[in-house]
Amino acid sequence: MYQKGSSGSSWMSLKEGQTSIASVAESLLASISEIIESLAGIVVEQETFAEIGCYFYRASSSIMELHTTENTPENAMDILHSLSSAINVAKDIINKCQRSNSSKSDSELKSTVQQLEELIKHMGECLTLIPSSTFQNHKYAEVSLRSLSKEMQHAHFEVSQNQELQTKELEPQKSFSEEEHDDHEEPVQTESDVYSINVEVSIDNSQVLNMPHLIEFLKNKTLSSQSKLNNRSWSSSTLPQTVEYIEPLYKTFYCPLTKQIMDDPVTIESGVTYERNAIVEWFEEFENSEEIFCPTTGQKLLSIFLRPNIALKTTIEEWKARNEEAKIKVACAALSLGSSASMVFEAIRDLQGICARKQYNKVQVRNAGILPLLVKFLEYKDRDVRCAVLELLRELAEDDDDDYGKEMIAQMADISTVIKMLSSGHQPIRHAALMLLLEFSRSQLLCQKIGSVPGGILMLIRSKYNQSVDAFSSEKADEILRKLERSPENIKHMAENGLLEPLLNHLTEGSEEIQMEMASYLGEIALGNDSKTYVAERASPTLIQMVHRGNTLSRSAAFKALAQISSYSPGAKILTKAGIIQVMAEEMFTRRIYNEPMNSKNEAAAILANIFESGIEFQNLQVNTHGHKLTSDYVLYNIIHMVKNSTPEELNINLLRILLSLVKDPNSINNIVSVVKESEASYTLIELINNPHEELGVAAIKLLIELSPHMGHTFVERLCKTRGQPESLILGHKTTQISERQAVSAKFLAKLPHQNLTLNLALLRNNTVPTVVQTINQIQMTGTRKSRYASAYLEGLVAILVRFTTTLYEPEILSLARNYNFTLLFTELLMKTSSDEIQRLSAIGLENLSEESISLSKPPQIKKSKSLKKALRKFLYLGSSKKRKEPVCPVHRGACSSQNTFCLVDAKAVERLLACLDSENVVVVEAALSAICTLLDDKVDVEMSVSILSELNAIRHVLNVVKEHREEGLWQKSFWVIERFLMKGGDKSASDISQDRLLPATLISAFHHGNGNTRQMAEKILSLLNKGPSISTSSYTL
Repeated sequence: MYQKGSSGSSWMSLKEGQTSIASVAESLLASISEIIESLAGIVVEQETFAEIGCYFYRASSSIMELHTTENTPENAMDILHSLSSAINVAKDIINKCQRSNSSKSDSELKSTVQQLEELIKHMGECLTLIPSSTFQNHKYAEVSLRSLSKEMQHAHFEVSQNQELQTKELEPQKSFSEEEHDDHEEPVQTESDVYSINVEVSIDNSQVLNMPHLIEFLKNKTLSSQSKLNNRSWSSSTLPQTVEYIEPLYKTFYCPLTKQIMDDPVTIESGVTYERNAIVEWFEEFENSEEIFCPTTGQKLLSIFLRPNIALKTTIEEWKARNEEAKIKVACAALSLGSSASMVFEAIRDLQGICARKQYNKVQVRNAGILPLLVKFLEYKDRDVRCAVLELLRELAEDDDDDYGKEMIAQMADISTVIKMLSSGHQPIRHAALMLLLEFSRSQLLCQKIGSVPGGILMLIRSKYNQSVDAFSSEKADEILRKLERSPENIKHMAENGLLEPLLNHLTEGSEEIQMEMASYLGEIALGNDSKTYVAERASPTLIQMVHRGNTLSRSAAFKALAQISSYSPGAKILTKAGIIQVMAEEMFTRRIYNEPMNSKNEAAAILANIFESGIEFQNLQVNTHGHKLTSDYVLYNIIHMVKNSTPEELNINLLRILLSLVKDPNSINNIVSVVKESEASYTLIELINNPHEELGVAAIKLLIELSPHMGHTFVERLCKTRGQPESLILGHKTTQISERQAVSAKFLAKLPHQNLTLNLALLRNNTVPTVVQTINQIQMTGTRKSRYASAYLEGLVAILVRFTTTLYEPEILSLARNYNFTLLFTELLMKTSSDEIQRLSAIGLENLSEESISLSKPPQIKKSKSLKKALRKFLYLGSSKKRKEPVCPVHRGACSSQNTFCLVDAKAVERLLACLDSENVVVVEAALSAICTLLDDKVDVEMSVSILSELNAIRHVLNVVKEHREEGLWQKSFWVIERFLMKGGDKSASDISQDRLLPATLISAFHHGNGNTRQMAEKILSLLNKGPSISTSSYTL
């Protein structure tokens, strides 16, 4: 309860504190507004008091920060009270000055200014107490405040001598008709030419008023002028009262016709001055030159000569300069406060008008300290303000010959912020951001900065290709990208983001130096497959030419680019058509480089390997002008020679990749085998197995796998004579995760001739089998998804175990199979795996084991007994025996077990083999059926086997195989099993088989289309089913 009350009390205190701060801050802002308004009425020492007013005005932004910040400091109230005391004293001092109607002496004026100076210094000290935490991430706000605080603490004001302090009301502006009767020009105190000026036309001369030309003309001019003023919804009437500091204008600045300040004043014969364009337009109203008169005086004009009023023009220009400088300060003050979106928007529009009038005004605006304020508003909540800021920044950056202004703006405005606005949902903001970036892109330095913004070029590319949605953005983005091409690094970024045209254009059309740089980029960036194809189409001739004739650096860059392009099949085919094969073959076999530091053999071999791996038809490809083809002895001997004598590992890898591609072609395999045998390269290939370089070792083993069917026994001989082999293929290179090297090593051992006893004993005696079995069990438990090579590795390991089942005649290997219970192991693999290859291998292993069962099964030794029947019953009865005896197998007619005699029936492997007959994979079905056939061999009790298989509905599985598959070998095995069931299975088997309505049609088809054995088998079964001629004997064999 206490904690809850304490928490509620703290919240209430905080709430009250925030309310108190808000009220004090609002009161201070109101007092500052009154001070500024009072100072505006003082005309003596106007510049000094205006500067004093500006300090009070600028301090208001700091008060606003304390008022609006989310992280209110603990000393906020103390700071506000201290400021309040100083501001109240200042207000009293200024009010006394305003109430005084009599003149003040210089000493009194100086004392007043000094008092205000001390108050401003005190306020500056108060501002230093605002902690940095108040501003959070708004670093600029803190910098601005610290700068203002320091400036206020060092404020100093000078008072000129013999000045009178007085206040007076503003005089109303006189009409142009009154102006003509005044002998003296007096300044008219107004705000500025940017504010609404309602000048009434008053002409006393009745003659002039009765003239329709003048009445109509003035009417149009007045309406036009008023329309322009009304359209300026951004008039500075709502800006702070510091607009009173703008220098007043004079009546003579106005054109009597347009009621606007003149830009090009000219004097006519009557002595009246007009805007040149306006008076010329007036003259054109008259068809007869003799009727022309002065629109102000009504005096007929004998001449329409226009005399430039240079003095007045100079005076107006000087006034405009002073006036615009003052208005820049006003806008700066408004932006500094930024109390409302409308005030900020009007200030920005005012600055745009100033910049549009004269180029030098842009320099003034940039140097007035406004840029940091503008940049702050790029993240303003009002989108119209953000858009206006972008447009103003663009205007400030325009027409900047030396790019200094652009770079200054870009330094203040984070280019990444501008680029983010390209994704704005407000179209005007997107357009304004693009226009600003376009202006920036005219600078070479800024081109690099734009390109270095992460994601910047990608945003521009997206805009470029979004023409259907926003054509303007598409056009401007394209212009920007074209300008960014001046920086090579930008071209690289464009290519990385999918815009390859600039890079390819420079590559194909640029100088040698540019070509080298672009080719280098192509080799570095990661191209997508579609991009590789496009680059190959555009750049293949150029890159090949650079390889053929370029200098060392150009060749190196071209090789890298070609290597990447050739890694994708369509790109490789395009390069082949461009003639790259002969060039790369020349680099590999005939080119000799003595003065160049780069050996191009490796690069050329890598490119050729990529091309050959793409699947191109290379049989008829010529590699030189002598007509040598790729699969000729000339090429093969050169490659084999390089493999035997090359030391760089990368080169050997690529050479082996080339050979791997060539051996997969049936037409070239014999040539390669012949060359390998003649050159005795098998020693080198076997030695490369032990190379620590992972990729090189993998490449060598892959090539050995492909050559094993042709040179298997040779490889076994070399392998067993190599130190550390063959066991290191299994026991070596162990890693936490299954690697490709482990997978291909196991596959290599599996592919070598299974019945090679030398290799099998070497594997056995080097203790590899425990590791193989353990690894198989581990992979089965963890699954094959943990490594992309796990499935291939498991298949290789299972195949290694299968190879032992082919040499069971060797006692050591027979003992091995019994110790590890191979029968049960293969049966479990059939049950636990979904891999077709592992099922096939397990079935083959079971077939090999089952073929040994009949020779390993021995009849039980039974002692002579008075009753043979009683003794047999006692032998077969196991329930009451304390020591279980090995049962008699009904199939093998002897003592049998899965472990000792590899009995499939005891291992319950038959059910799993029958399940494999339903596989869609033919090789799995054939292997399983072959294993089942071992139970129907003449050496076993066929009738018992048929009985056991019938109980498992085996014949139904076999009949399905006949219907589902059409392979000759599979039909022969199936027909053989069916015949066995018909011959030994009795009436039930014959009935089951004869009820299959599709079997006769299949048998007839086999009889007509099968080979000799198949026809005989089909004919025999038809005969047994009474659907064909009777055949007494059969001469076919399984």
